[in-house]
Amino acid sequence: MASPANSFVGTPYWMAPEVILAMDEGQYDGKVDIWSLGITCIEMAERKPPLFNMNAMSALYHIAQNDSPTLQSKEWTDSFRRFVDYCLQKMPQGRPTSVELLRHDFVRRDRPLRVLIDLIQRTKDAVRELDNLQYRKMKKILFQETRNGPLNESQEDEEDSEHGTSLSRELDSLGSNHSIPSMSVSTGSQSSSVNSMQEVMDDSSSELVMMHDDESPVNSSSSVVPKKDHVFIRDEAGHGDPRPEPRPTQSVQSQALHYRNRERFATIKSASLVTRQIHEHEQENELREQMSGYKRMRRQHQKQLIALENKLKAEMDEHRLKLQKEVETHANNSSIELEKLAKKQVATIEKEAKVAAADEKKFQQQILAQQKKDLTTFLESQKKQYKICKEKIKEEMNEDHSTPKKEKQERISKHKENLQHTQAEEEAHLLTQQRLYYDKNCRFFKRKIMIKRHEVEQQNIREELNKKRTQKEMEHAMLIRHDESTRELEYRQLHTLQKLRMDLIRLQHQTELENQLEYNKRRERELHRKHVMELRQQPKNLKAMEMQIKKQFQDTCKVQTKQYKALKNHQLEVTPKNEHKTILKTLKDEQTRKLAILAEQYEQSINEMMASQALRLDEAQEAECQALRLQLQQEMELLNAYQSKIKMQTEAQHERELQKLEQRVSLRRAHLEQKIEEELAALQKERSERIKYLLERQEREIETFDMESLRMGFGNLVTLDFPKEDYR
Repeated sequence: MASPANSFVGTPYWMAPEVILAMDEGQYDGKVDIWSLGITCIEMAERKPPLFNMNAMSALYHIAQNDSPTLQSKEWTDSFRRFVDYCLQKMPQGRPTSVELLRHDFVRRDRPLRVLIDLIQRTKDAVRELDNLQYRKMKKILFQETRNGPLNESQEDEEDSEHGTSLSRELDSLGSNHSIPSMSVSTGSQSSSVNSMQEVMDDSSSELVMMHDDESPVNSSSSVVPKKDHVFIRDEAGHGDPRPEPRPTQSVQSQALHYRNRERFATIKSASLVTRQIHEHEQENELREQMSGYKRMRRQHQKQLIALENKLKAEMDEHRLKLQKEVETHANNSSIELEKLAKKQVATIEKEAKVAAADEKKFQQQILAQQKKDLTTFLESQKKQYKICKEKIKEEMNEDHSTPKKEKQERISKHKENLQHTQAEEEAHLLTQQRLYYDKNCRFFKRKIMIKRHEVEQQNIREELNKKRTQKEMEHAMLIRHDESTRELEYRQLHTLQKLRMDLIRLQHQTELENQLEYNKRRERELHRKHVMELRQQPKNLKAMEMQIKKQFQDTCKVQTKQYKALKNHQLEVTPKNEHKTILKTLKDEQTRKLAILAEQYEQSINEMMASQALRLDEAQEAECQALRLQLQQEMELLNAYQSKIKMQTEAQHERELQKLEQRVSLRRAHLEQKIEEELAALQKERSERIKYLLERQEREIETFDMESLRMGFGNLVTLDFPKEDYR
């Protein structure tokens, strides 16, 4: 984006620093036009922008890295200086807007209203006079008769040349505040005052019609000939062509009307200036193309870097998404495995509970069956004992004949009752012992089942915690592997980005060096062309100087002839007549001798002039060559220094990026290791707490069970060891 104030598109002299940096860093706003306005003010004041004598590539570095330019001359007012400094703030944030500039003292000050109008009118008058002078010179070359002789023609040429030089200087002074570069853009250090009319050009002037008012003698006899979007002046005066003019067609008439309308636009440029601008415009295309190619290359490099950064960013996002999915998959698998383990443990506990209930029931049935069998045996034994006791009592009663029968019957009944009561007590005692044995063994069996359940719970919780620890260790190993793969990818991406940046910088520097070498060759060619033109022009200059010396010689000869005549008349008057012949011969010899001396001096002057001019020309050309070589060498050294500086800055940036990446990687690894330690500690703490809570709960259950057993009167069930028939 070039400023509209920039009258030479494609050159960097009017570019703001952010415009140059935008080729590498991004966007910029409308504050660049304020900068270009300040540069244009310096150009109008000093007839060329800052760094104008420098190569465009070198100017890019200067504008971007050096301080803002200022007015060099002390003749300008303080308000104008402040206005220029205000426009040329280095940072865009400190640069004013157009609204703020309109409130500046320099813009709001009182000033004459017709300054520009008077200046334009003076310039137009000077241009018209210069065109008339060029017209007279061309007319004299084409139509002048030979009656005046070569001497008079040379004198008129000199007078016209002096007149044209004065007019050019006047135009130079009038247009000094509107100067822009022409050929000095491509030559770099050539003076902008060589072609004084170039100071009043405009970049779009090659498309304007160079016509003047009807009162000018040039315009009174000229016709417009369009050619390739340019308009030239073709003189037709003096041709005396008797052929009738062809009748123009409608299109020709409309075109002529168009050019007549354009004639009414008053211009301040001469025809020779327009022709020169057309030629220079063609020569400037090469520099424009070079600068455009350089900008295009910088933009392409920036696009490549942005494209690579986006590609690497997408690759990193894809890598992180892949790792995140892997972590989520591992977490889901871990939760699924834990759920499966929990279901398995619940199923195992339920199965163990069912088995324990079945074993308990079976154990109870076994005890009840044994007790029933023992009770049946006990009852049968009691029946046998009762029968034996009954028979024994009967035998005793039968042996005792003294006891009455009734008393015997009472004694037998009483004995039966006692025996039945004793057997009933024994049966009740047996049932009590069996019930106690049954309850105590069932309690003991329940305690064994509870202890076995506790062991299963401990085994389950150990299995669950071990599973969690294994999963956590696998997760940590996966995170470490992810961190290492991410680190390798980051280092590889940084290396790729830095390699591309260095390759682009090397390519940019190579292009800049090639452009500089091409610029140097172009400067040398132009200087060589200038020297050739000077050598070609030298015979004309020598001829003019020779004519001047010849004129001086003729004037001296005339003076000596007059002096000789006056001396001869005086001698003839004061000497006798008979000596007149001798005196005349003597005076004639003296005159001849002096004329010979003058002729010798004339030839010597001619030879010395030619030798001195040739020597002076050689010395001047050699001095110009030396100055050009020195300047080009300085520019090359400056370019190399800036390129080395940029390369060093880039390497330092790469080193900072590498250090920053190393710090980020090490910090991320430290956080990961800290996270692993914290998770392992949390897992170990959870393991200890859950095992402790389980053991405490189981211990409370056992204590509660034992206390309840004590309250039930079963005593210590830990060492319980009953034989099966010891209940009697």
